[in-house]
Amino acid sequence: QVQLVESGGGSVQAGGSLRLSCAASGSIFSINAMGWFRQGPGKEREWVAGITSDGSTNYADSVKGRFTISSNNAKNTVYLQMNSLKPEDTGVYYCKAFGRGEYWGQGTQVTVSS
Repeated sequence: QVQLVESGGGSVQAGGSLRLSCAASGSIFSINAMGWFRQGPGKEREWVAGITSDGSTNYADSVKGRFTISSNNAKNTVYLQMNSLKPEDTGVYYCKAFGRGEYWGQGTQVTVSS
């Protein structure tokens, strides 16, 4: 059993930055990878970025060069640094843990205004 709590969402103007956090608790040693997903208004949920336990990262083409996923293992926390934000980045951002099972956080709202 893994619990995930996202934080750091908010409202920002286009071109601004936000940093999201995802704190994991429970059976954290079973986690092999973490990912960020988002769902904009009227859109399907899409994958944004991922990081494995060894630190390897990858990104969706839409955010590559603007977003950075990282982790602090001592804090059992994964971050998503979002720079040069665009209105199309608006949506609810969800953290997901991959391991023996798959677990989702409740989500945090990100709103980017033009």
